[in-house]
Amino acid sequence: MPVKKKKKSVVKKNSVIKKKKTVKARKAAAARPKKTAGRAKAKAAAPELGLEKVGEVTHYFPKVKAAAVLVLKDGLKPGDSVYIKGHTTNFKQTLTSMQLEHIPIQEAKKAQEIGVLVKSRVRIGDIVYKI
Repeated sequence: MPVKKKKKSVVKKNSVIKKKKTVKARKAAAARPKKTAGRAKAKAAAPELGLEKVGEVTHYFPKVKAAAVLVLKDGLKPGDSVYIKGHTTNFKQTLTSMQLEHIPIQEAKKAQEIGVLVKSRVRIGDIVYKI
């Protein structure tokens, strides 16, 4: 009975060349600047309307529909109209309730983190503008 010879695995030249091209492509992609214009446009849209940035959302509590807002400028009071803008968030509302450590307050000062009732879901990083 004749003995069958095993075939040796042959490395194709084309596959080696393809690997070298992918390495070059990766290096070229790493050298290109990253695209971040989409996020910058969303944040820059409201100042064009002449609105003043007064805070930023740091947390959202879905059961009570409340947001924790870090105040960046003085003068936020209940009854003020605010515009909340983010990647998927975009609405206006009047502040009805503001609390600092579970105690209702009449005015928020700079660097305070306050709780605010909101009418819609907000996300961390959304910007709060005063109208």
